Amino acid sequence: MANPYFSNVPNFDYVSRFPDALISEYVQVKNLFKRVKVPEDIFGDETNFTKYKIVGDERPDQVAFKVYEDQYLDWLVLLANNVLNFEHEWPMTEQAFYKYLLSKYKTEDAFNEVHHYESVEVKNSRGMIMIPKGLQVPETYSVKYYDSGSLVSASNITEAVTNYEYEENIQEERRNIFLLKPIYVTLALNSIEELMPYKPGSSQYVSPEVTKGDNIRLYT
Repeated sequence: MANPYFSNVPNFDYVSRFPDALISEYVQVKNLFKRVKVPEDIFGDETNFTKYKIVGDERPDQVAFKVYEDQYLDWLVLLANNVLNFEHEWPMTEQAFYKYLLSKYKTEDAFNEVHHYESVEVKNSRGMIMIPKGLQVPETYSVKYYDSGSLVSASNITEAVTNYEYEENIQEERRNIFLLKPIYVTLALNSIEELMPYKPGSSQYVSPEVTKGDNIRLYT
């Protein structure tokens, strides 16, 4: 089965750069810069989505097959989460993560060095949270607050976050994604088919499936 997204991506007549090409010769390619925005009545309603947690080294196509029984709907998984750069916005594989850490921190020993400090949760005598957990603070951070009429000083309320833990938390956040519910997939596909074609009016317009770039070689 062809990818339903890329099968609808229109073409672009690009000026040929081959050495022996004629000055007026074009090459037809897929216009990968052509993007569409799925209508708000589909993607603007949170109830149309369900939460999903990426498991292990799952790729978008594997998630699509698990949820939609169609690996070619991987683009829908990415579109639903505004993922434009797969390498930087999707969780890394275990091997890629290790290589990334080594390239950034140089040695394995540096993985366990302190990246920053975060607050621990602090409550008063009535159970009210005075300081939430996870605030990025200085190592010696302390706070004073009134509790039942008395001034309380809280210290030693920070914990170290290592370079490894910091990077791992980023990867963990990327694992929490949203997926369009299967019952709305057909609506999304219909929107792609409707919005992808070019519209008449531009001097570059050739047909709904093709537009042509300016040939700057004719003017140089």
